[in-house]
Amino acid sequence: MEPRYDIKEVEARIYKKWEDSGFFNPDVCVEKGVTAKDAEPFSIVLPPPNVTGELHMGHAAMLVIEDIMVRYERMRGKKTLWIPGTDHAAIATQSKVEKLIYKEEKKRRHDLGREEFLRRVNEFAAKSHDTIVKQVKRMGSSLDWSRETYTLDAAREVAVRTAFKKMYDRGLIYRGNRIVNWDPELGTTVSDDEIEWIEETVPLYYLKYGPFVIATARPETKFGDKYVVMHPDDKRYGKYKHGEKIELEWINGPVTATILKDSAIDMAFGTGVMTITPWHDMVDFDIALRHKLDMEQVIDLQGKLLPIAGEFAGQHIKKARPLIVEKLQSKGLIEKIDEKYTHRIATDSRGGGVIEPQILKQWFVAVEKKFNGTWGKGQEARTLKELMREAVESGRIKILPERFEKIYFHWIDNLRDWCISRQIWFGHRIPVWYKKKKDGEGRMENGEELYVGIEPPEGDGWEQDPDTLDTWFSSGLWPFSTLGWPDETPDLKTYFPNSVLETGYDILFFWVARMILMSAVLMDEVPFRKVYLHGLVRDEIGRKMSKSLGNGIDPLEMADKYGADATRLSLVIGASAGNDIKLSEDRIRGYRNFSTKIWNIARFIEMNKGEWRMENGEWNNPNFQLPTSDFQTYLDELNSLKTKITEHIENFEFHLAAEKLYHYIWHTLADKIIEAEKEKLRNGTEEEKQASFAILEHLLLESLKMLHPFMPFVTEEIYGIFKPSKMLMVEKW
Repeated sequence: MEPRYDIKEVEARIYKKWEDSGFFNPDVCVEKGVTAKDAEPFSIVLPPPNVTGELHMGHAAMLVIEDIMVRYERMRGKKTLWIPGTDHAAIATQSKVEKLIYKEEKKRRHDLGREEFLRRVNEFAAKSHDTIVKQVKRMGSSLDWSRETYTLDAAREVAVRTAFKKMYDRGLIYRGNRIVNWDPELGTTVSDDEIEWIEETVPLYYLKYGPFVIATARPETKFGDKYVVMHPDDKRYGKYKHGEKIELEWINGPVTATILKDSAIDMAFGTGVMTITPWHDMVDFDIALRHKLDMEQVIDLQGKLLPIAGEFAGQHIKKARPLIVEKLQSKGLIEKIDEKYTHRIATDSRGGGVIEPQILKQWFVAVEKKFNGTWGKGQEARTLKELMREAVESGRIKILPERFEKIYFHWIDNLRDWCISRQIWFGHRIPVWYKKKKDGEGRMENGEELYVGIEPPEGDGWEQDPDTLDTWFSSGLWPFSTLGWPDETPDLKTYFPNSVLETGYDILFFWVARMILMSAVLMDEVPFRKVYLHGLVRDEIGRKMSKSLGNGIDPLEMADKYGADATRLSLVIGASAGNDIKLSEDRIRGYRNFSTKIWNIARFIEMNKGEWRMENGEWNNPNFQLPTSDFQTYLDELNSLKTKITEHIENFEFHLAAEKLYHYIWHTLADKIIEAEKEKLRNGTEEEKQASFAILEHLLLESLKMLHPFMPFVTEEIYGIFKPSKMLMVEKW
C-alpha cells in the first residue's frame, strides 16, 4: 500500500470500476449471480435536481442518505434499483434563461419567438444536466445510469398526456374561473406551494366607509368594494342586519354597500369590520362564493389599474397608491394612518415577483370531487383529499420523522383545487386542442370544440392550448413514470410501489403530497411505503446557506479537497431525520483525517502479513483456521457492533450507525486492539504473528463492510487490496 492515500486518483478510479462492473443495475447483479433471481426488490427514485444550475450541499445530503440505503440493501442481497433523473423545473428554468438572454442581448422571449426561445432553454438545460450528472457521480452515488430519465423526455411526455386525459375523463381535471396566484412580472400563475411569504413594514390606512372604519394596507384595491363584512358574534355591530343596504361616499363617488355577516372575519384585526375585494384576495373570494356576490376586476395582469379606478386607470398600482391616498385624504375619508404596520406579502419563490391574486380561466385538479377507486375501501366514492389523508393515516405510508404527519394532515385539510396551467413556454404543453364548433361530435366550451388526447386530433383547424403544465404535475408521476408507466413494464411490476422516498422536509407539500395524489388516481396504490425527510444544511452558526450571505459550501470543491468520503460523513454524523445540520469546512476536514486513519490502519495490517498470505488475498495454508477462542472478546464486540449497526440502518438512524462505526474503528480497533496486538506482531512466534494478523484482517474487513455505505471509496480501495478478486459493493452484509 502507498504511504499516502491519494483521494482524487482513488475516487475517480473506483467510480469507474463500479460503473464498468454494471452492478449499479440490478439486472446485471442477477445475471452475474451476486443477487438471487427471486430476491426481494428494493427501489428508490432520485428526487430529480432542477436543470437550473449546479448541486448544493442540500443535494449532497440527499445523495449521501439515499446512497447509504441503496448500498446497504444491495449488500443485503436485494434487487436494488436507484433511478436517476433530472427535472426541467419549468418556471425556474425559463426565468433563469430569460434573465440571461435579457442581460446579454436585451431581448425578451417574445422577441425571439417560441421555437427559438425553447431551443435556447433546452440547450441551457442540457449543459446543466451534464454538470449535474458529473457532480452526482463525484459524490459516489450508485445510481443505475442505464435507466436515467428526465421529466421532459419523450417517455415522460406520453406519461403526462396519459395522466391528464385519464384524470380529465374521470372529471378530476376541469377548466374554470377561480382565483389564482398571478405573477405580473413573469406573466403566469403560480402554485400555492410555490409562494414565499416575506414580511414588509408599510402604512396601515384606517378608512371611513360610511358609518364604519376599515383597515387596509392596499387602498388601490378598494375601488370595487361594495360589501362590508363583520362577524355575526361581534356585538359592536349588532344593530346591523345581514343583507342591509347603506348609502355612502367612496373614492370616486357614492356607492350602495351591502352588509354581510360571516364568521371568517377576524374580530381582533383593525376595527373588526372590513370591505372585501373578491377578485384580488383569496379569503374575500371564498366569502363571495359563499354569499354569491358580484366580483369586479380592479387590477389588470400587468399590475395596472382598470377603468373602474376612474382617473387612476392605466397607472401601475405602486405609482398610483400615494395618489389614491392623497385623494382619500382630500375627501376626509382617512381616519388615521399607522405608519409601521408589519404584514406578510406573497412573492413567487421561482421568480421573485409580488403575487397579485386574479380570477382567471385555468385548468385545475379537483381535490374535493368524489370518484370511485379500488384503493382500500373498494368502490366507495371518495375525494382526492380523503385518499391523500388515508394513505398516511392508515399507515400504508410511514413518514419519518413522525411529527411531520401532523403537518401533512394540516396541509391536506386546507388544500384547494390545484391550478395546473402555467402561461409559460417551457414545459409539458397542455394536451388540449380547440377549434370553432361546426358539425360533428365534440365537447363544447364557449362555442369551441374541445379535444383532450394523448396524440393531437386529426383534421384541420385545431389549435393546441398555449399553456404548459405545472412542473409538479409531471414530477408527481415520478415514482411510476420512471418505471415505464403507462406501459405495464417488468420494472413497474417489480419495483412499484417504491420502497422509500427520501427528500428534504421543505418539499413535503410541493412534491411528496403530489405524488400521493397522482398515484391514488392513476395507480390505485400508494407510490412508496416510507418517506424519509432530511433536514436543511446550514452554516456553522445555523444560517441558511445562500449566495447573498456568501456562506455556501460547494460539495464538489470539498470532495476534491478532502474527499467525497469525508464530505459524505460530515453530512451524516449528527444529522438525524428531519433535523437541520450545521456544516463547516473544519468539520469536513476532520473527517478527511478519519479517511487517513482508516488507510493507516489498513496499511499497518497489510505491512504485517507474512509469507503465509498471498498477493491474491488467499492463504498459503488453505487449512488455516482463525483461533477464535483466543480472540473471543474482539469477536463478541464486533458481532455486537454488527447487530447495532444493522438495527440503526433498518430504523433509518444513519447518524447513529456512522457515529458508532467511527468510534469503533478509531478508538477500539486502532487505539486498543491494534496496540494490544503490536507486541505479538513484532516479537511473537510465527503462529502468534499469523493469528494476530488474521484477527486484525478479519476485524478490518468486517468493519469495511459496515462502513462501505457511508464511505464507499476508501473502503472499496482497501478491500480490493486485501481481496483482489472481490468487489466490496456486492459483498454480503
